[in-house]
Amino acid sequence: MITEKPDPFDLEATLPTGETAPGSPSQHRPGVGSAMPRVRSFGRTDMGLRRKNNEDAFHVDGDLGLCVLADGMGGAAAGELASQIFAQTAVEVFTCHGTSTEDEVLGLLQQAYRMANERILSHVQEHPGHAGMGCTGEILRFFDERFAIGHVGDSRAYLFRSSELRQLTRDHSLVQDQVDQGLITREEARRHRLRNVILRAVGTKEDLAVDFVRGRVLPGDIFLLCSDGLTDMIEDKVIWSVLSTAGRIDEKVDQLIELANRAGGNDNVTVVLSEVLEIP
Repeated sequence: MITEKPDPFDLEATLPTGETAPGSPSQHRPGVGSAMPRVRSFGRTDMGLRRKNNEDAFHVDGDLGLCVLADGMGGAAAGELASQIFAQTAVEVFTCHGTSTEDEVLGLLQQAYRMANERILSHVQEHPGHAGMGCTGEILRFFDERFAIGHVGDSRAYLFRSSELRQLTRDHSLVQDQVDQGLITREEARRHRLRNVILRAVGTKEDLAVDFVRGRVLPGDIFLLCSDGLTDMIEDKVIWSVLSTAGRIDEKVDQLIELANRAGGNDNVTVVLSEVLEIP
Protein backbone atom coordinates (compact mmCIF):
# COMPACT_ATOMS: atom_id res chain seq x y z
CA MET A 1 0.00 0.00 0.00
CA ILE A 2 2.94 2.36 0.66
CA THR A 3 5.53 2.80 -2.09
CA GLU A 4 8.47 5.18 -1.84
CA LYS A 5 9.74 5.12 -5.44
CA PRO A 6 8.61 6.13 -7.90
CA ASP A 7 6.11 8.59 -6.48
CA PRO A 8 2.97 8.38 -8.64
CA PHE A 9 1.43 11.55 -7.21
CA ASP A 10 3.81 14.30 -8.40
CA LEU A 11 2.14 16.97 -6.25
CA GLU A 12 2.95 20.63 -5.82
CA ALA A 13 2.06 22.49 -2.63
CA THR A 14 1.98 26.25 -2.16
CA LEU A 15 2.54 27.74 1.27
CA PRO A 16 0.09 30.34 2.63
CA THR A 17 2.71 33.07 2.22
CA GLY A 18 2.74 32.47 -1.52
CA GLU A 19 6.21 30.87 -1.41
CA THR A 20 6.63 27.55 -3.13
CA ALA A 21 7.17 24.52 -0.93
CA PRO A 22 10.61 22.89 -1.04
CA GLY A 23 10.97 20.57 -4.01
CA SER A 24 8.17 22.25 -5.95
CA PRO A 25 8.55 24.24 -9.19
CA SER A 26 8.86 27.98 -8.62
CA GLN A 27 6.56 28.81 -11.52
CA HIS A 28 2.91 27.87 -11.96
CA ARG A 29 2.34 25.74 -15.02
CA PRO A 30 0.01 27.25 -17.61
CA GLY A 31 -2.94 25.29 -18.88
CA VAL A 32 -2.49 23.50 -22.17
CA GLY A 33 -6.01 23.77 -23.49
CA SER A 34 -9.60 24.53 -22.67
CA ALA A 35 -10.96 20.98 -22.28
CA MET A 36 -11.42 19.64 -18.76
CA PRO A 37 -10.96 16.02 -17.76
CA ARG A 38 -14.19 14.07 -17.87
CA VAL A 39 -15.03 13.55 -14.22
CA ARG A 40 -17.92 11.85 -12.43
CA SER A 41 -18.66 13.40 -9.01
CA PHE A 42 -21.10 12.59 -6.25
CA GLY A 43 -21.59 13.89 -2.72
CA ARG A 44 -23.83 13.38 0.27
CA THR A 45 -24.11 14.81 3.76
CA ASP A 46 -25.55 13.10 6.82
CA MET A 47 -26.43 14.53 10.22
CA GLY A 48 -24.84 11.59 12.05
CA LEU A 49 -26.24 9.95 15.16
CA ARG A 50 -25.45 12.50 17.89
CA ARG A 51 -26.14 15.95 16.39
CA LYS A 52 -29.51 17.68 16.14
CA ASN A 53 -28.61 19.71 13.06
CA ASN A 54 -26.19 19.55 10.14
CA GLU A 55 -23.54 22.29 9.93
CA ASP A 56 -21.81 20.78 6.88
CA ALA A 57 -22.39 21.99 3.32
CA PHE A 58 -21.18 20.80 -0.07
CA HIS A 59 -21.67 21.49 -3.75
CA VAL A 60 -20.79 19.47 -6.84
CA ASP A 61 -20.88 20.94 -10.37
CA GLY A 62 -19.73 18.68 -13.18
CA ASP A 63 -19.92 21.40 -15.84
CA LEU A 64 -17.57 23.62 -13.84
CA GLY A 65 -15.33 20.76 -12.73
CA LEU A 66 -15.90 22.04 -9.19
CA CYS A 67 -16.37 20.39 -5.80
CA VAL A 68 -16.79 22.36 -2.56
CA LEU A 69 -17.08 21.21 1.06
CA ALA A 70 -17.37 23.13 4.34
CA ASP A 71 -17.89 22.25 8.00
CA GLY A 72 -19.41 25.03 10.10
CA MET A 73 -18.68 26.02 13.67
CA GLY A 74 -20.12 28.54 16.12
CA GLY A 75 -23.42 27.05 17.17
CA ALA A 76 -26.34 25.52 15.34
CA ALA A 77 -27.64 28.40 13.24
CA ALA A 78 -24.31 30.25 12.87
CA GLY A 79 -22.20 27.25 11.89
CA GLU A 80 -24.69 26.08 9.32
CA LEU A 81 -24.88 29.56 7.84
CA ALA A 82 -21.08 29.94 7.66
CA SER A 83 -20.66 26.74 5.69
CA GLN A 84 -23.48 27.74 3.33
CA ILE A 85 -21.90 31.16 2.75
CA PHE A 86 -18.59 29.52 1.89
CA ALA A 87 -20.10 27.01 -0.55
CA GLN A 88 -22.30 29.59 -2.25
CA THR A 89 -19.42 32.04 -2.60
CA ALA A 90 -17.14 29.45 -4.19
CA VAL A 91 -19.81 28.49 -6.72
CA GLU A 92 -20.48 32.16 -7.49
CA VAL A 93 -16.81 32.94 -8.13
CA PHE A 94 -16.22 30.00 -10.46
CA THR A 95 -19.54 30.44 -12.26
CA CYS A 96 -18.80 34.07 -13.12
CA HIS A 97 -15.25 33.57 -14.36
CA GLY A 98 -13.88 31.17 -16.94
CA THR A 99 -10.38 29.78 -16.43
CA SER A 100 -7.75 28.50 -18.84
CA THR A 101 -4.46 28.58 -16.93
CA GLU A 102 -3.29 27.39 -13.55
CA ASP A 103 -2.51 30.95 -12.48
CA GLU A 104 -6.14 31.91 -13.18
CA VAL A 105 -7.50 28.92 -11.25
CA LEU A 106 -5.31 29.70 -8.24
CA GLY A 107 -6.36 33.34 -8.45
CA LEU A 108 -10.04 32.38 -8.36
CA LEU A 109 -9.42 30.05 -5.43
CA GLN A 110 -7.86 32.95 -3.54
CA GLN A 111 -10.78 35.18 -4.50
CA ALA A 112 -13.34 32.63 -3.29
CA TYR A 113 -11.69 32.31 0.12
CA ARG A 114 -11.23 36.06 0.48
CA MET A 115 -14.86 36.83 -0.42
CA ALA A 116 -16.26 34.10 1.83
CA ASN A 117 -14.07 35.27 4.69
CA GLU A 118 -15.25 38.87 4.26
CA ARG A 119 -18.91 37.86 4.00
CA ILE A 120 -18.84 35.80 7.18
CA LEU A 121 -17.04 38.58 9.08
CA SER A 122 -19.58 41.12 7.80
CA HIS A 123 -22.44 38.87 8.89
CA VAL A 124 -21.01 38.70 12.42
CA GLN A 125 -20.74 42.50 12.55
CA GLU A 126 -24.42 42.75 11.66
CA HIS A 127 -25.43 39.87 13.95
CA PRO A 128 -23.22 39.98 17.10
CA GLY A 129 -25.06 37.00 18.52
CA HIS A 130 -23.30 34.89 15.87
CA ALA A 131 -19.82 35.85 17.08
CA GLY A 132 -17.43 32.93 16.77
CA MET A 133 -19.00 31.49 13.63
CA GLY A 134 -16.76 30.20 10.87
CA CYS A 135 -16.09 27.10 8.82
CA THR A 136 -13.51 24.85 7.28
CA GLY A 137 -13.25 25.08 3.52
CA GLU A 138 -12.19 22.70 0.74
CA ILE A 139 -12.39 23.59 -2.95
CA LEU A 140 -11.37 21.18 -5.72
CA ARG A 141 -11.21 22.46 -9.30
CA PHE A 142 -10.35 20.41 -12.39
CA PHE A 143 -8.92 22.09 -15.50
CA ASP A 144 -6.99 20.87 -18.54
CA GLU A 145 -5.10 17.78 -17.36
CA ARG A 146 -4.67 19.11 -13.85
CA PHE A 147 -6.36 19.88 -10.54
CA ALA A 148 -6.02 22.52 -7.84
CA ILE A 149 -7.22 22.37 -4.24
CA GLY A 150 -7.69 25.15 -1.69
CA HIS A 151 -7.71 24.14 1.97
CA VAL A 152 -8.48 25.74 5.34
CA GLY A 153 -9.27 23.88 8.56
CA ASP A 154 -9.47 20.20 9.43
CA SER A 155 -11.70 18.91 6.67
CA ARG A 156 -9.56 16.92 4.26
CA ALA A 157 -8.78 16.12 0.65
CA TYR A 158 -7.38 12.75 -0.40
CA LEU A 159 -6.28 11.23 -3.69
CA PHE A 160 -6.59 7.51 -4.45
CA ARG A 161 -4.24 6.60 -7.30
CA SER A 162 -2.54 3.36 -8.38
CA SER A 163 -3.97 1.55 -5.33
CA GLU A 164 -2.45 4.13 -2.97
CA LEU A 165 -4.34 6.61 -0.79
CA ARG A 166 -2.66 9.90 0.04
CA GLN A 167 -3.91 12.75 2.22
CA LEU A 168 -3.34 15.89 0.17
CA THR A 169 -4.03 18.42 2.91
CA ARG A 170 -2.62 19.05 6.37
CA ASP A 171 -5.09 19.61 9.22
CA HIS A 172 -4.95 23.11 10.68
CA SER A 173 -5.57 21.77 14.17
CA LEU A 174 -4.00 21.78 17.61
CA VAL A 175 -3.45 18.04 17.66
CA GLN A 176 -1.84 18.06 14.19
CA ASP A 177 0.65 20.65 15.42
CA GLN A 178 1.40 18.39 18.39
CA VAL A 179 1.88 15.42 16.06
CA ASP A 180 4.24 17.46 13.88
CA GLN A 181 6.27 18.39 16.98
CA GLY A 182 6.47 14.76 18.06
CA LEU A 183 4.52 15.41 21.26
CA ILE A 184 1.79 12.88 20.51
CA THR A 185 1.28 10.07 18.02
CA ARG A 186 -1.32 10.03 15.24
CA GLU A 187 -3.27 7.41 17.17
CA GLU A 188 -3.25 9.57 20.30
CA ALA A 189 -4.41 12.52 18.21
CA ARG A 190 -7.47 10.55 17.08
CA ARG A 191 -8.59 10.15 20.71
CA HIS A 192 -7.35 13.48 22.10
CA ARG A 193 -9.94 15.54 23.99
CA LEU A 194 -8.85 18.68 22.07
CA ARG A 195 -8.91 17.05 18.63
CA ASN A 196 -11.70 19.39 17.46
CA VAL A 197 -9.75 22.58 18.19
CA ILE A 198 -8.84 24.09 14.82
CA LEU A 199 -6.24 26.82 14.39
CA ARG A 200 -7.41 28.22 11.06
CA ALA A 201 -10.95 28.74 9.76
CA VAL A 202 -12.81 30.84 7.22
CA GLY A 203 -14.56 33.84 8.78
CA THR A 204 -12.73 34.15 12.09
CA LYS A 205 -9.92 36.61 11.22
CA GLU A 206 -9.43 39.33 8.64
CA ASP A 207 -6.20 37.79 7.40
CA LEU A 208 -6.82 34.27 6.14
CA ALA A 209 -3.96 31.98 5.08
CA VAL A 210 -4.97 29.37 2.51
CA ASP A 211 -3.03 26.24 1.53
CA PHE A 212 -2.99 25.13 -2.11
CA VAL A 213 -2.17 21.75 -3.62
CA ARG A 214 -2.02 21.15 -7.35
CA GLY A 215 -0.93 18.47 -9.77
CA ARG A 216 -1.78 16.40 -12.79
CA VAL A 217 -4.75 14.06 -13.05
CA LEU A 218 -4.76 10.54 -14.46
CA PRO A 219 -7.63 8.34 -15.62
CA GLY A 220 -8.87 6.30 -12.68
CA ASP A 221 -7.95 8.89 -10.04
CA ILE A 222 -10.50 9.23 -7.23
CA PHE A 223 -10.48 12.46 -5.21
CA LEU A 224 -12.13 12.52 -1.80
CA LEU A 225 -13.27 15.63 0.08
CA CYS A 226 -14.65 14.96 3.57
CA SER A 227 -15.48 16.61 6.85
CA ASP A 228 -13.91 15.37 10.08
CA GLY A 229 -17.10 13.51 10.82
CA LEU A 230 -15.64 10.84 8.54
CA THR A 231 -11.96 10.86 9.52
CA ASP A 232 -12.62 11.06 13.27
CA MET A 233 -14.70 7.90 13.00
CA ILE A 234 -12.80 5.68 10.59
CA GLU A 235 -9.09 5.27 9.82
CA ASP A 236 -7.44 5.88 6.47
CA LYS A 237 -6.98 2.15 5.94
CA VAL A 238 -10.77 1.75 6.04
CA ILE A 239 -11.19 4.56 3.52
CA TRP A 240 -8.59 2.84 1.34
CA SER A 241 -10.47 -0.45 1.51
CA VAL A 242 -13.67 1.21 0.28
CA LEU A 243 -12.03 3.14 -2.55
CA SER A 244 -10.01 0.15 -3.71
CA THR A 245 -13.06 -2.03 -4.34
CA ALA A 246 -15.10 -2.09 -7.55
CA GLY A 247 -18.33 -0.13 -7.63
CA ARG A 248 -19.89 3.21 -8.44
CA ILE A 249 -18.72 6.27 -6.55
CA ASP A 250 -22.22 6.97 -5.22
CA GLU A 251 -22.18 3.53 -3.62
CA LYS A 252 -18.78 4.28 -2.11
CA VAL A 253 -20.01 7.60 -0.72
CA ASP A 254 -22.92 5.83 0.94
CA GLN A 255 -20.65 3.12 2.30
CA LEU A 256 -18.20 5.60 3.85
CA ILE A 257 -21.02 7.47 5.57
CA GLU A 258 -22.53 4.21 6.80
CA LEU A 259 -19.17 3.15 8.25
CA ALA A 260 -18.77 6.50 10.03
CA ASN A 261 -22.21 6.15 11.59
CA ARG A 262 -21.60 2.52 12.47
CA ALA A 263 -18.44 3.61 14.31
CA GLY A 264 -20.45 6.04 16.44
CA GLY A 265 -21.66 8.84 14.17
CA ASN A 266 -20.47 11.48 16.63
CA ASP A 267 -20.60 14.34 14.12
CA ASN A 268 -22.11 15.40 10.83
CA VAL A 269 -20.37 13.54 8.03
CA THR A 270 -20.03 14.76 4.46
CA VAL A 271 -18.31 12.90 1.66
CA VAL A 272 -17.65 14.00 -1.94
CA LEU A 273 -15.97 11.67 -4.43
CA SER A 274 -14.73 12.61 -7.92
CA GLU A 275 -13.55 9.94 -10.32
CA VAL A 276 -11.50 10.91 -13.37
CA LEU A 277 -12.92 8.95 -16.30
CA GLU A 278 -11.04 10.37 -19.26
CA ILE A 279 -8.55 13.07 -20.20
CA PRO A 280 -9.22 14.70 -23.61
